[in-house]
Amino acid sequence: MLAALTRELLQSLRAALEALGAYSLFAARLFAELPRALLRFDLIVKQMYNAGALSLVIIMLSGLFVGMVLGLQGFDLLERFGSEDSLGTAAALGLLKELGPVVTALLFAGRAGTALASELGLMRATDQLAAMEMMAVDPVRRVVMPRFVGGLLSMPLLAAIFSLIGIFGAQLIGVQLMGVDSGQFWSQMRAAVEFGDVMEGVVKSCVFGVACSLVAVFEGYHSLPTAEGVGRATTRTVVTSSVVVLLLDYMLTAVML
Repeated sequence: MLAALTRELLQSLRAALEALGAYSLFAARLFAELPRALLRFDLIVKQMYNAGALSLVIIMLSGLFVGMVLGLQGFDLLERFGSEDSLGTAAALGLLKELGPVVTALLFAGRAGTALASELGLMRATDQLAAMEMMAVDPVRRVVMPRFVGGLLSMPLLAAIFSLIGIFGAQLIGVQLMGVDSGQFWSQMRAAVEFGDVMEGVVKSCVFGVACSLVAVFEGYHSLPTAEGVGRATTRTVVTSSVVVLLLDYMLTAVML
């Protein structure tokens, strides 16, 4: 039994290393095509609309409610120490450095990532990608790259909107409902939040954008050409993106502290 367990662990480790290698080679190919893909700006803008603009509603609603919850919980915690006037600082730092990029990335993976993966998977299942290859058109350059770049550029913008709406939600609860002084809320926030705090959130959102977009286009492009294969690719996109985002969040936070 121990031998069988060891064999299973070794097979799982080998499969993980093979997947990591496949992701690395695909990412290297995408980054090699990046300068040429930027010349097709019209395709990128279209994909930014699909991945970013169509995700605005869920991002703004989630940001508002996360900010409101942060306002309630933050006020309850700070009130115990007589520091409720620092609610603005706590909400801004929490949203800009952590909650904004992470929650946006998870929502992006669930909304835009699944759409990218299923779209590419359907193109694989209906032989559209094979038809492009038959016509000497590189499907990676024509189909995959605009979606990858569009998702990469959309993520920081969505994270910024999430954080702004979240701060508004925290202000709405803290100032309007809990009675925190409005001047103290904003002045302490301006005094405590530094440029490095904002840049930490920007860097995280950019890295998460690369990770989520890469996972989505990889799973969609390499999905099996069946209905079941497309479904599995979509599921793997959400699961893998979520795990990778949380792992990268820990690594980036440890480096930037």
